[in-house]
Amino acid sequence: MNNKSCPISLISVDSNIARINAFLVGIIFTAFIFTSNVALVYFLILDFTTRIFFNKEYSLLHMISKKSKELLNLKTQKVDSAPKRLAAFFGLAFLLAIAIVHSMNLVVAFYILSIVLLACIFLEVAFSYCLGCEIYHLYKKLFV
Repeated sequence: MNNKSCPISLISVDSNIARINAFLVGIIFTAFIFTSNVALVYFLILDFTTRIFFNKEYSLLHMISKKSKELLNLKTQKVDSAPKRLAAFFGLAFLLAIAIVHSMNLVVAFYILSIVLLACIFLEVAFSYCLGCEIYHLYKKLFV
């Protein structure tokens, strides 16, 4: 991700933990696509909700990501938390929409939403490119 900063948020997060977390979300979501086990999506919704509205330290995926970073001996790469937080909101919104269209058996909408979500996850994991973060920076540039 570009080293853009937010003039409002003074909190930073570790980019490597975010990437590992995205990788885990991608694995779990891919497992859902292949198994149609909706409990996997509900787990992801719960995990995102925990990270966004409560404390990320209580998120199982955050705990696993943090421990994985330590085991892999990765350096800390601090980035602004505000864009990552907005990206998490987008991820939660996509997961909720996917759960809804899946329960309504709207196959085309399900695959469109799933492809977009997986593309965003792939960009984060492979290139550390956060599409939600880019939307955040565009919003800040245009409206603030």
